[in-house]
Amino acid sequence: MRIVSLLPSATEIICHLDLQSSLVGITHECDYPSGLTHLPIVTQSSIQKHLSSRAIDRQVRTALQNANAIYTLDTDLIKTLQPDLLVTQSLCNVCAVDHKAVKELAATLNPSPSIINLEPVCLNDIYTTLQRLGDTCQRQTLATQKIRHMQQRVDEIARTANHRVQQSAQPRVVFLEWIDPLFSSGHWIPEIIQIAGGQDMCGTAGHAAKRLEWSQILAIDPEFLVVSCCGYTLSQTQTDLNRLKSLPGWQKLQCVQTQHCYVVNGNAYFSRPSPRLLDSLEIMANMLSDTRDNRYQLIM
Repeated sequence: MRIVSLLPSATEIICHLDLQSSLVGITHECDYPSGLTHLPIVTQSSIQKHLSSRAIDRQVRTALQNANAIYTLDTDLIKTLQPDLLVTQSLCNVCAVDHKAVKELAATLNPSPSIINLEPVCLNDIYTTLQRLGDTCQRQTLATQKIRHMQQRVDEIARTANHRVQQSAQPRVVFLEWIDPLFSSGHWIPEIIQIAGGQDMCGTAGHAAKRLEWSQILAIDPEFLVVSCCGYTLSQTQTDLNRLKSLPGWQKLQCVQTQHCYVVNGNAYFSRPSPRLLDSLEIMANMLSDTRDNRYQLIM
């Protein structure tokens, strides 16, 4: 089977199922696992990289208001790759190629490839997508084994967190997926926070991230603050932290005074609905238990 992945998280799942050799095309954002740089890149983005969160937000909003595509497909290249399977998503047009464009492309190819549309909004959906890809690509048994291992790992983290919560109340957590403007967590992140032993004060499990006002965060006065900007590396997020720290009342927040403010590589963790969400769960559990972990840093 010849697979073109149109989503970084899909690429991670495909490789998790030992299907690297079947990949014939990936997106410009597929950076994990390593060893894929030889593959053709079939997408490009109209959004400039290495800009502030405010500048990127402005570009995205302008594109959406003008009905302009944020991501485009290299249709000529994809035709030469002759894929049997296109793996994409229709959950968020800001995160990947528009699903309608994928369907239109598939209709022009001969033979027309199958399309798998992934739309996970919670941890159980991650298991479902893994099994679905496994069934499609003749990796049913491996997918089942991987899912069982993932569930066991989640259960183990949850047991440890429950023991800690029994000894003290669930800490109030504010999780930011964007800094300027402020956005809460969404989809699977509130669930991850709950399993790790915390209480997400702004996000709603299974629902998209939503715009926040700074006054809301001040009113909550969280015990923990986690910043993990969607699609941003750690260094990119750190360049915007001064904007957050300059907001009125920052120094008075309980999480600041107790040094429970953390920044995470959102490009690697939390943002992508892939098996690495279990790493994200482990990171969150470590934060809430004050366990040192080199995958996150303290906001000073």
